[in-house]
Amino acid sequence: MTASQIAPSADTTAAWLRQFVSAPDPWVRLICFPHAGGAAGFFRPWRDHLPYGVELYGVQYPGRIDRISEACVEDMTLMTAAVTSAVKPLAGRPIALFGHSLGAVIAFEVARRLCARRPAAVGRLFVSGRSAPGSRRPADMHQASDDVLWSELARLGGTKSQISDDPEIKRVFLPALRSDYRLDENYEPSPGPPLSCPVTALLGECDSEVSVAEAQPWGDFTSAGFSLRTFQGGHFYLTEQLPGVIAEIMERLADSVPPRPPGWAGP
Repeated sequence: MTASQIAPSADTTAAWLRQFVSAPDPWVRLICFPHAGGAAGFFRPWRDHLPYGVELYGVQYPGRIDRISEACVEDMTLMTAAVTSAVKPLAGRPIALFGHSLGAVIAFEVARRLCARRPAAVGRLFVSGRSAPGSRRPADMHQASDDVLWSELARLGGTKSQISDDPEIKRVFLPALRSDYRLDENYEPSPGPPLSCPVTALLGECDSEVSVAEAQPWGDFTSAGFSLRTFQGGHFYLTEQLPGVIAEIMERLADSVPPRPPGWAGP
């Protein structure tokens, strides 16, 4: 994928974003970025837990599901430029970004672009299951064998057992998984000013991929306030703790994106 292929167009938003909840006059638009090997549909279950007034979108990276015929993106600049172009038409209402694992750094770089264009463009950035830029442990999983790479995803809890044993599913999804790991492991943040939006880091207490000490430096990347919350569970704690995760998101958004939506039942 080249820069010319990600130029803004009328179809950019539809290509990159899947809408799971719509609202006639949304209080906030929550845009969610999946993990390595993940797809937008990972966030579909969230629609049953969100209060009225929150629109929900999932980012669909190329190379999977309905974009399986498209080349994966392994350049962070190209990836974030494309997603930013897709998100811009939604900026008429407050936007919040949530990213898990690889999705956390993609969301961070998109937030950088949006805030550089308009400081108040992002209500809050949520970074989940990911160490802060510059704190990530060195890794080269993208160079591992297919079996090792697939086993790593299963170890982290990213696949169900019946799926992880299906050879056809492995064949279809391994290219995107490897590409995503390459994108993540080769990512180096560029220097830049701190974000103008607050940041909240979330992680599982037993996550083998990131510790509280490695997530805490996310606070250095914002001038608008930082919070950190842990949940029971491992790297995919959010699938087990979804109601609590949504409650945390809503509470933080109520602080940074007033007023609260009509009918909101938060604290």
